[in-house]
Amino acid sequence: MVPDILIPFLLVGLAEMGDKTQLAVLVLSTKTKKHASLLAGVMLAFILTDGLAIILGNFVAEKVPMEYVRLGAGLLFILFGLTTLLNSKDDDSDGSYDLKNPFISGFGLILVSEMGDKTQLASALFATQYNPVMVFIGVIFALFVLSGMAVYVGKFMMEKINKKTISTAAGVLFIVIGASFFF
Repeated sequence: MVPDILIPFLLVGLAEMGDKTQLAVLVLSTKTKKHASLLAGVMLAFILTDGLAIILGNFVAEKVPMEYVRLGAGLLFILFGLTTLLNSKDDDSDGSYDLKNPFISGFGLILVSEMGDKTQLASALFATQYNPVMVFIGVIFALFVLSGMAVYVGKFMMEKINKKTISTAAGVLFIVIGASFFF
């Protein structure tokens, strides 16, 4: 049970740290004083996008032979890792958002940017290997911690953490996890 929560928590947490989504949340947080409303909108979008991915991942696990799922998951994780390592460029934003409603702004931004994102796909893959409810808890808790940091202290944190180091660690972890599916 612990790996079912801990592995998705750590891998999704590392992959999302410094990601364009978290940087966008950071920018949004500088445009409002309603931080709780912004965080609520962001988290509702994460719950919907990643919850849907986990449900579909569990459905695949029940309908497709596990050997195929394991092979596909391993290859996809390795691909995510290689992509993360190769594309660790900075995504700059001009920060020109007009936040009339931080909840709607955060919800809309995350809903659109997370559809098909590597961490959403990773969540679906984790649900094929682990208890989907525990995966959901691990993924959402990681996203809550990171989004909370982005909203409240992210601006200061990102000035001190080297984004390339974070991306490299996430890429290597994706590859290691991907390779583990073959054993």
